[in-house]
Amino acid sequence: MKIGVISDTHITNNGKEIPQEILEAFKNVDIVIHCGDLVDIDILKQLKKYCPDTRAVFGNMDSDESRKKLPEKLIFQEGKFKIGVMHGYGHPANLIEVLKKEFRAEKPDLIIFGHSHNPICEKIDGTIFFNPGSPTDKIFAPYNSYGIIEIGDKIDGKIIKLKD
Repeated sequence: MKIGVISDTHITNNGKEIPQEILEAFKNVDIVIHCGDLVDIDILKQLKKYCPDTRAVFGNMDSDESRKKLPEKLIFQEGKFKIGVMHGYGHPANLIEVLKKEFRAEKPDLIIFGHSHNPICEKIDGTIFFNPGSPTDKIFAPYNSYGIIEIGDKIDGKIIKLKD
């Protein structure tokens, strides 16, 4: 199983687009996860052209329309692993603690999130925390990026830095 992960696209009608490099990579995945802050929900239509199994949660910058159509949180099983998806909220310095609290009952093996724009793939207290960063905004991150997660006998997450 291969999952393409994107977050914090913040795409409106200001000319920003999902980079073609990501769209090409997502042709070769089984699932695409968008971790919120789409801003324009029509981005999901574009992603579904490349990967029909595209799932998303809403983020703090998303419209009321997005909040009505998308959940705040997703939980799903992939093989022997439980996966949680949520955008996140609050100060980025406390984000991991916020997510631990939000998913306390579900106890996922992997939490995929966004919000901070800062890419991370790190195992903390037995759970892998994976943030793909942002492909369009570097305000809080050293570079633009997205992620690929491969799931088999184990979970292997990779942050992919976009070419400038």
